[in-house]
Amino acid sequence: MPVISFKAFSFLQPKLKSSGLPFDEKAMEIFPGETVAGLMQRLKLAPEDVEAVFVNGRTVSFDTVLKHKDRVALIPPGTPGPYRVLLGIKANLEDK
Repeated sequence: MPVISFKAFSFLQPKLKSSGLPFDEKAMEIFPGETVAGLMQRLKLAPEDVEAVFVNGRTVSFDTVLKHKDRVALIPPGTPGPYRVLLGIKANLEDK
């Protein structure tokens, strides 16, 4: 089964921790063909809980298919203004 490295940031960490779910540089098994949206659903996160997704350091949309050895990071809403542009979050929101 494919495995990813997963990390959630900021406000997502306590939410996942309270549910007993991984959130910090954890290796996670994924289903073949699983998308970011599918992963979020398994983690019990709603689309409004996640403002941006990074896979291997690049912003991606929720319909991105994850692959073995991908590094996935979920960013909640509230990232400070200048970083939104520098990290590519602003452009990613327009794609959603």
